[in-house]
Amino acid sequence: MVVETTVAAIASPPGMGAVGMIRVSGPEAFSRVSDCLPKGQDAGQFAERYAKLTRIVDAAGETVDEVLITCFHGPRSYTGEDTVEIACHGGVLVMRRVLQGLLDVGIEPAGAGEFSQRAFMNGKMDLTQAEAVMDLISAQTDLALRAAHEQLQGTLGDESEAIREEILGIAAHVEAYIDFPEEDIDTDTGAALLGRLGAVADSISRLLQTAEQGRILREGVRTVIFGAPNAGKSSLLNKLLGYERAIVSDIEGTTRDTVEEVVNLQGIPVRLIDTAGMRESEDVVEAQGVQRTRDQVETADLILEVVDGTQPLVHRLGDDELRGRHHLLVINKSDLREHADWAEQQGVRISCMAGEGLDELSNVIAAELSMGTGEWGGHAVAINARHQACLKRAQAALASAQATLQEGMGAEFVSIELRDAMEAIGEIAGRIDTEELLGEIFSSFCIGK
Repeated sequence: MVVETTVAAIASPPGMGAVGMIRVSGPEAFSRVSDCLPKGQDAGQFAERYAKLTRIVDAAGETVDEVLITCFHGPRSYTGEDTVEIACHGGVLVMRRVLQGLLDVGIEPAGAGEFSQRAFMNGKMDLTQAEAVMDLISAQTDLALRAAHEQLQGTLGDESEAIREEILGIAAHVEAYIDFPEEDIDTDTGAALLGRLGAVADSISRLLQTAEQGRILREGVRTVIFGAPNAGKSSLLNKLLGYERAIVSDIEGTTRDTVEEVVNLQGIPVRLIDTAGMRESEDVVEAQGVQRTRDQVETADLILEVVDGTQPLVHRLGDDELRGRHHLLVINKSDLREHADWAEQQGVRISCMAGEGLDELSNVIAAELSMGTGEWGGHAVAINARHQACLKRAQAALASAQATLQEGMGAEFVSIELRDAMEAIGEIAGRIDTEELLGEIFSSFCIGK
């Protein structure tokens, strides 16, 4: 790919820090950066991959900042282009002035994800690896980090490419019959092709089974803490987080809106959502909070139904309300005398006040979701929603090809379905791409990456 523009962006997080990073990439990276250096200095002559202490100066030759510059000659760089990384002091004003100086000499501002998109377009990584960059940045747990690393190493791209090549081999076999129309696909050959298609379909199914794991690793398990007022919902949230996030009070109706935080539970991000206590209320604001509670329950992956074990059993969530979602009964205040109504109820008994039973609750949550590190440790791939859509399209095309073969229809019809399957699989790693698809993917990246 030939890119005519040279772009720059701040590559470190916003705010103040000891060091900030500005990245420049493109065919004129060295010459344009040299225009911002003291007279006589040429970035293109700096030792490659060695940090060079120098200064960024303005048009009048006045020092903007003392910096370290590292040069990478294409294609031996992240983007595959000539690249300069400028490490300056991390003040907001300093970084803005350095960046503005670069823009003033003709460098263009980079768009969201433009550096990673250039790396993809220059063949430095496939599309799954480019997506893994953002997964790596946003990973909140060790398992999420490991899954992102595996994808960044090309695991998913390799697997999808192996599937595509297998379909290509089958398609070549089928199209040989198209080239020789006097030959029909005989029964034995058809059975062999069906067997190969079945094996490919199984590989796709195995990848599809990781879609839910991928969603959980990236977004967290939506866990709604549900119950009556004063059952201990906010106290449970605070205990699981390890700090006071929600206001705890004996006054009913204290929590009127949802409170959402993420906690690392045995390597899996669990998105805890504290909700308003379920009761009828004439208070307009509290009633809105109760309605939000119902809305959150509708979209929950897991419901922690918290009850006060010292009070009589009044109401439990029914099957209609749960609708097959994961659900755990949490009986709070186990340090006090338990009411007889709860004697036969199966649940996890905890005391938020005494800090008892919380480790057991964590283990039970992990078991309920089959999320223990042991169960997840063998999964090197966790596909995202885009991968899932591509795989489902390929799966449908293969199923149609199998049906066509079984019905004894012409090889031409089988070939069309196989080509559709190859195209869908190819989109995973970007073997077949469209400008619209790339724009959608890279628009979610942060500026500077």
